[in-house]
Amino acid sequence: MTDFTTAQPLPRPRTLVHPGPVGAIRIEHRHANRGRHFRLGLEPGRTLQDAIIEPLLALGVRAASMTLLGGRLSRLLYCVAPPDPTGARVANYTRPIEAGAATLIFGNATLGCNGRGEPLVHCHATFACDDGRVRGGHIVVDRSVAQSAIPVLATSLDGIELRITQDDETHMPLMRPFEAAANEMEETPHAV
Repeated sequence: MTDFTTAQPLPRPRTLVHPGPVGAIRIEHRHANRGRHFRLGLEPGRTLQDAIIEPLLALGVRAASMTLLGGRLSRLLYCVAPPDPTGARVANYTRPIEAGAATLIFGNATLGCNGRGEPLVHCHATFACDDGRVRGGHIVVDRSVAQSAIPVLATSLDGIELRITQDDETHMPLMRPFEAAANEMEETPHAV
């Protein structure tokens, strides 16, 4: 048993300082008008992007938070974010890394839109490669393909638009919350 009264203090975690001016608002947020919950089974043979976006759009969902509960991928590409040696950003995504076939352990994803208003999925996950190595990172959803019906729990963020915009502080494109346009907040009778 550890004696916490005599334990040595932990070292101070590293402090990351972004290159741009510190934003006045530290956590941007919006209140969703409501949140609907859905269970999806991502269709095998499709990219994660298409398998997530199409059923949610059919349900009238334009912004959502999701949990991916495991499954098999016939192809998985991912990126990691090591320190940026140029100093232009604190970190920068690598080129896509081909993991081949892999088993998804767990992931979190967000449905929003890019700067042109097109649907976009941002996903981070942990997975096991076929050689047994466990890895994790940013999943390249438009090139990663579901082999099995991956279960997903989704919560809609009705009344909110999540949109990628350039951030002055981090010098990175970030998904930010905005009030959704009135026509995007219509009631939908769909349920799953």
